[in-house]
Amino acid sequence: MKSSRKSASDVDRYLATVPKDARAALARLRKIIRAAAPKATETISYQMPAYKYHGLLVAFAAFKDHCSFFPGAAGMKALQHELKAYDTSKGTIRFPIDKPLPAVLVKKLVKARIKENEARRAAKKH
Repeated sequence: MKSSRKSASDVDRYLATVPKDARAALARLRKIIRAAAPKATETISYQMPAYKYHGLLVAFAAFKDHCSFFPGAAGMKALQHELKAYDTSKGTIRFPIDKPLPAVLVKKLVKARIKENEARRAAKKH
């Protein structure tokens, strides 16, 4: 299964390689991300689903015993009080397959990344 994910050329193919329970959690996450960032481009980056908007926005992946959401460190720092219940490291939130991240939290993290990327882009123009 790992080699299938490594060669996945799009998010649908990636999700097809993930076990059913993790696939449901990630499909839900995908829907939330797409709603929060409708201008983002969906791609595969580092063998996982990712979204780009003026640079990398967020990504997610399934692992043996959990799923991970990668919103970057800056947005996580701003919302650290809301992330206390999760296993986190710099730029990563790990969550149990059967306990997906709340949609409100995902939207906040995605919107924070959009603002961060837009600000970085605007700074480069000046």
